[in-house]
Amino acid sequence: MKIGIAVLIVAVVVVFVVPGLTDRSYKTETNEPEEVMFTKEGSVAILDSLGKERVKIDAEFADTEYDRQRGLMFRKTMQEGQGMLFIFPVEEMQSFWMRNTYIPLDILFIDANKKIVTIHKNTKTLSDQSYPSTAPSKYVLEVVGGFCVKHGVEVGDRISY
Repeated sequence: MKIGIAVLIVAVVVVFVVPGLTDRSYKTETNEPEEVMFTKEGSVAILDSLGKERVKIDAEFADTEYDRQRGLMFRKTMQEGQGMLFIFPVEEMQSFWMRNTYIPLDILFIDANKKIVTIHKNTKTLSDQSYPSTAPSKYVLEVVGGFCVKHGVEVGDRISY
C-alpha cells in the first residue's frame, strides 16, 4: 500500500510540477512578424504632364488582398529608388493609414488612367491617421518620404509600369 501511494505521489509530481520547471527562455514571443525584405517585381516610371520621365523606381506589386492589406507594414528600411504599387480591382475612393509602418512615406493616389490625383507627403509613421484620396483611385504608389519633393512629382503626373 505504501508503494502505491509513493507511485501516485511521483506520478502527480511528474505530471503537474516538472512541466512548470522546464526552461522556456528559448521561446521569443512577439506580435510583430519578421521584417520582410524588398523584392523587385518590376519598375514604375513617373512621367510629367508632357509624358517625359521624371524618375523610375524598382517596385513590388501589391495585387492580392493580402498584399494590399499588409503593404509596407513592419518594414524598417526602404531605399529611395524603391516603392510599392498597390493595384486594386476597381477604381474607387481609397484611404491608407500608417499603422505598423516605420518608414515615413509619400503616398500617391492614381486613377484608372494612371494619372496622379492625390499626394500625401511625409506621412506620420505608426499612426492610424487616415490619408484619403481626393478622387477615385485604382492604384496607390508608396515611396519614401521626401521622394516627391526631391523629384518634382506632382498631381497631374502619370505613371507607367
